Amino acid sequence: MKGRNEGCALLPLPPFLLFSEMVAIDLIPIFEQEYRALRPRAPMPPFQVRFRRFTSLNTTIRLREGSIRVSLSDLLEAAPESVLRAIAHILLAKLYRKPIDPMHNVRYKRFTTSAAVVNAMERMRNLRGAKRYFGPEGRYYHLNEVFDSLNMRFFGGMLGRPELTWSEGMAKRSLGHYDAAHNTIVVSRVFDRPSSPRYAIEYLLYHEMLHLKHPVKMRGLRRCVHGPEFKAEERLFPQLPEALAFIKRL
Repeated sequence: MKGRNEGCALLPLPPFLLFSEMVAIDLIPIFEQEYRALRPRAPMPPFQVRFRRFTSLNTTIRLREGSIRVSLSDLLEAAPESVLRAIAHILLAKLYRKPIDPMHNVRYKRFTTSAAVVNAMERMRNLRGAKRYFGPEGRYYHLNEVFDSLNMRFFGGMLGRPELTWSEGMAKRSLGHYDAAHNTIVVSRVFDRPSSPRYAIEYLLYHEMLHLKHPVKMRGLRRCVHGPEFKAEERLFPQLPEALAFIKRL
């Protein structure tokens, strides 16, 4: 992999993924029909449906003062009617705690895991998502130096270095993550202190580097984040038990 936004061929957005922010009046009948199917004898509430410029495939539904307000990602604008109907059913079923029809669930998952939609979501996250960088240089550890050392030891120097940055604060819930949309590895600043053994930060960064080598794959309708190859290479880290024990104490 190369630096941020390099070496990544972005496919053009398909026609049904072109975006704009607008009131989706034409979707109201679909929501009304799915509401009636789920609640055949209940009074019909007024619906407000709007497409919004989210950074991902977000959908929200809320009941406010007797009105149902729905916000859909503009990535769904002009999606097939069957998919929009599935979304309406799923949102309303969740709102009223009704069983979700498996057919609608499968139809929605097939749409969201298709190559065109996944590529569009990554592109929108890249274009719209705000990413804050605090740099790789810490008080005690320099992420670039740790990355380069691990790259030579475990990957033959073949991994392109992504953007490396410390987190803004001392995050303990999210110790590290790889953001594929921005080609960035973020490491919690909680590791940048004298009491943190080098093997702990090495393991954390090594784990995120494996995400560079083994991208997320789809197995049917399920995302496989840590596949067999990933786990096998992770076990090659020589101080894995010590690193996991230290992280657990955090």
